[in-house]
Amino acid sequence: MKTVILAGGLGTRLSEETVLKPKPMVEIGGRPIIWHIMNIYGAYGFREFMVALGYKGEVIKEYFLNYYRLQSDLTVNLKTGEASACNGAVRDWLVHLVDTGTNSMTGGRLYRLRDRLNKETFMLTYGDGVCNVDIARLVDFHKSHGKIATVTAVRPSARFGGMQFEGDRVSNFKEKPQTGEGWVNGGFFVFGPEVFSYLDADDNVLEGKPLENLALDGQLMAYRHEGFWQCMDTVRDKSHLEELWQENPPWKVWND
Repeated sequence: MKTVILAGGLGTRLSEETVLKPKPMVEIGGRPIIWHIMNIYGAYGFREFMVALGYKGEVIKEYFLNYYRLQSDLTVNLKTGEASACNGAVRDWLVHLVDTGTNSMTGGRLYRLRDRLNKETFMLTYGDGVCNVDIARLVDFHKSHGKIATVTAVRPSARFGGMQFEGDRVSNFKEKPQTGEGWVNGGFFVFGPEVFSYLDADDNVLEGKPLENLALDGQLMAYRHEGFWQCMDTVRDKSHLEELWQENPPWKVWND
């Protein structure tokens, strides 16, 4: 089963980083977040990816073109310019890098991939969010209900700390727990090929009419994920993910 990663947006809320690179190439622990996302799927045996490129897509192409050599020991013959690589950190992935338009919206990017997905069930997620969802169970859930679409529903942490008082003194301050928030779209979708009948143009926003109409038709099911999930919309989000990576990253479900 192929996994589509939407990687073409402008990432304007993270402009401190995205002025030079697309958001999926912003690094967490010295690795682009798209690498982290792909490892989540790879840990469950899903190793074929279709990356929908747009803004600064050439940066993502260059990364994967050079990936093997950059992760390997190199021997370079300075007389001939020939180089050989060995002892690389191998990832058994097949990565399709597809230009889907600079200004296409999320649904439009997916629509442009319709002929490449061979009328098969596929997975899709955003290029800026990580979680520890069990991908195998997610796929099994999708197969069990027989509907067109499955979205992973998550409960994000509140952005502001909760406080308790004794008089005017703050007696307790901590982030609101993840379970304290409502369910939202966490990405990590599974779609049947029938989803393309809900899409028709570059300006389709997947999270707009397509998903709304799937829900109205009774074709959208939710896989509730109670565990960790975090998107990377802002510098604050990036810093939080960096801190987690240095400690014990909950989305690291793979073995190095």
